[in-house]
Amino acid sequence: MVRTVDNETRKRAILAVTINQYIQEALPIASEDIAGDFDLSSATIRNIFANLEEDGYLTHPYTSGGRIPTCKGYRYYVDFLISQMELLDEEKERIVNEYKKAIGKLEDVLEETSEVISSITHYASIVSFIEWQDKFFYKGISRILEQPEFQNFEKIRFLMAMIEDKQRLLKIINRDFHEKVKVYIGRELGCAELDNYSLVVSSYRFKDKPHGKIAVLGPMRMEYKHIIPVLEYISGILTETLEGI
Repeated sequence: MVRTVDNETRKRAILAVTINQYIQEALPIASEDIAGDFDLSSATIRNIFANLEEDGYLTHPYTSGGRIPTCKGYRYYVDFLISQMELLDEEKERIVNEYKKAIGKLEDVLEETSEVISSITHYASIVSFIEWQDKFFYKGISRILEQPEFQNFEKIRFLMAMIEDKQRLLKIINRDFHEKVKVYIGRELGCAELDNYSLVVSSYRFKDKPHGKIAVLGPMRMEYKHIIPVLEYISGILTETLEGI
């Protein structure tokens, strides 16, 4: 029994390291790439890779012997493996200072929120307001197009079509109004055009009730452990800012 637990713990550790490295490098991960992180041979890691692939957490491109995470792998990573980063004091100060510039009309604050989120996360940001049925603010679409996964014309075309289809995108973002940050990965978005994307969403409050969403749209290979606390912090600051309007 102890050995089984140890094997499972080892598999989880290898999955976490593999996904972390893939998020940073955007290249398939070979056994020798992570062997230095474990007291294991490359052959042993290859066997564990095979087990993780059989379980549906990893896959491998036809052009490479290395592995990349699947949608299921990212979901397990988000739910069980990541340790959320604390925002740096400099990041918190930057966010607060940006909001000081935006105090004024509601639209100005929400537009500035979109700008702040995109500049800090380096992905696309979307900000909705529940009373606006056909309007939202977004920034940073070009940041997504800089990612290596999206150097393909068809993927770019799908993305631009989704951004233009405001009603459809708002329906995805405004699914529910949990206070907690929600993460939708790939097929979980229920939209074929977004199968290669992830969406991290948080609610904010206005007049003492949930009134809108802030979101980050990016590749499945996004830095969840940074983006999640960023959205948690910004949703709190946005709520405080709106109280003064």
